[in-house]
Amino acid sequence: MTDTPGFSAALLAWFDQHGRKDLPWQQAISPYRVWVSEIMLQQTQVSTVIPYFERFIASFPNVEALAGAEQDEVLHHWTGLGYYARARNLHACAKRVVDELDGKFPCSVDALTDLSGIGRSTAGAIVSIAFGERALILDGNVKRVLARYYAVEGWTGQAKVQDQLWQHADHNTPTLRIADYTQAIMDLGAKLCTRSRPGCETCPLQAGCQAYAREETKRFPNPKPKKKLPIRHTCLLILKNQQGEVLLEKRPPIGIWGGLWSLPQHEDSNTLLETFSHYQPARMESSQVNGKTGFRHTFSHFHLDIEPVYARSSQPAPTLHEPERWRWFDPRNPDAIGLAAPIKKLLF
Repeated sequence: MTDTPGFSAALLAWFDQHGRKDLPWQQAISPYRVWVSEIMLQQTQVSTVIPYFERFIASFPNVEALAGAEQDEVLHHWTGLGYYARARNLHACAKRVVDELDGKFPCSVDALTDLSGIGRSTAGAIVSIAFGERALILDGNVKRVLARYYAVEGWTGQAKVQDQLWQHADHNTPTLRIADYTQAIMDLGAKLCTRSRPGCETCPLQAGCQAYAREETKRFPNPKPKKKLPIRHTCLLILKNQQGEVLLEKRPPIGIWGGLWSLPQHEDSNTLLETFSHYQPARMESSQVNGKTGFRHTFSHFHLDIEPVYARSSQPAPTLHEPERWRWFDPRNPDAIGLAAPIKKLLF
């Protein structure tokens, strides 16, 4: 399909003057660098991603280095970014690219979406930016731009609404300067067509924007239907041995904090202490240690109220029978392992 007259031209003219061209993943562009950045940018702001991307690329400069790394090392570099399935999929995808594709990323959307963790929009970004071929993207920023421009009713997470947005994306994506256009429409959503206080007065698409014409930019895109998040409670055991090391347990490979190292967990604090009674732990009298008390951590589908249970063992660090599951961790001299953000909050 051809683009709406003036849409891509106006957007590219704006990009030439105001677009972002100095982001770290825009330098030495390659399918690998584009892929890593796009995965990191899912549900995460650019300003947050930049230092993570730079550290990640410094440690894993190419897909071979990433494929050859231990998962713990990959998760360590991801600690704090959240949505850790992205990191596990990134690692699995790298292994497959190296093992099955001789280290070369496919140059088609269909082939890319066959790989772990790469959806249609991410594949489109790789094809358009790294290979310069026409492909569509529909990340959160682009959804917002198109939903406002066409006044698309409904939450953008709904399948029928996404189908409409993909059609609009196809209608407006040009055949020339595809890499610039892809970056331009993402930049427009990030810099001007923002969730709140959009900069409509300087937007290059203002003349054709239906939401602006209706004075309804606040209404589009329609918000996700509100759903009250359930609240769960858990206790996390911070058990220190005589050397000051803390006992950690590795989480199962899938699920919340999958593959990360965590603290032993149970809904009941007394049961938690009884479970580890072989270490002869003595619970500290104060419920607050180093100013750290209970707190709430919110996931996408529930709130988790975390109660730390502080205890000291009367024993030195014994040898652990399942080192792949358990380890002693020294917060004063930390190993490079993957820790969920709430665990880091409690340990440091």
